[in-house]
Amino acid sequence: MWIRIIGSAAGGGFPQWNANDRLNRAARAGAPGVRSRLQTSVAASSDGRRWILFNASPDIRQQIADNTELQPHSNMSARATPMAAVVVTGAEVDQIAGLLSLRERQSFALYATEQVLAVIASNSIFDVLDARIVSRRRLPAEGVVDLRDAGGAEIGVRIEVFPVPGKVALFLEDNGRHELRHADGGTIGVRLMEGSRSLLFVPGCTAVDERLQQRIAGADMLLLDGTVFTNDELITGGVGVKTGARMGHIAMSGPDGAIARLKDIPVGRRIFIHINNTNPVLDETSPEHLAVRAAGWEIAQDRMELVL
Repeated sequence: MWIRIIGSAAGGGFPQWNANDRLNRAARAGAPGVRSRLQTSVAASSDGRRWILFNASPDIRQQIADNTELQPHSNMSARATPMAAVVVTGAEVDQIAGLLSLRERQSFALYATEQVLAVIASNSIFDVLDARIVSRRRLPAEGVVDLRDAGGAEIGVRIEVFPVPGKVALFLEDNGRHELRHADGGTIGVRLMEGSRSLLFVPGCTAVDERLQQRIAGADMLLLDGTVFTNDELITGGVGVKTGARMGHIAMSGPDGAIARLKDIPVGRRIFIHINNTNPVLDETSPEHLAVRAAGWEIAQDRMELVL
């Protein structure tokens, strides 16, 4: 199975449109070791012809332009796409907003949990995706699914979905009250399976609890939420009032951070994805970046290719 990371930043991308700190200015200037990144999305294919998109970011048009595998092929019809299905892992804006750019009467299958499909159904703007053309399919909160295209044909990709610690999407919070939830299907992780090998994609989680540790153990590859390096970096940087946990994301560092929680868990390649524009690891010369690499982790980059 071929996996391509077509976006590796958190919501807003990197540099973020209104961010004017040293790190974002360096990215705009093209400084060495500070690479620009689009918002997180991953594409996978078992045959190199039909692709599944995991999360539809607001940057999807540029992501298709940057990755020829996702563009219509010369032997296709006048309106066509090699993207057979889209799987979304939650209802955050940077996970579903890109669906609106896929509205040009093009068939594909949309997979999401019952809770996320309800969010999409309750927002009439998503009616631009004609349900007669874009089939909406319910994912279980936990279980194995063989993905199929809009016509019902097998795509050759099997996934396992599972709940992870998370919170409701920002725009669904009730008067500022947020809830951290686990098993309601609002936030899921995905295991891509190819024979005995597997890759886990968990772009958003508030904690690596024992259940998630057990899920991760033995995986050949892991793409894990790497939004912030420290839980309070937005506050200390003077650009926000929320901690990483309050936003629904675990920190890389600290005693309860992802690096510490997975230190003794057997995993093949460990890769952080969904990197926020405030995260100092985006500077490849920074002490934080070097510390993450020394701990055995990689930092995802746009157009990174993996083979499962």
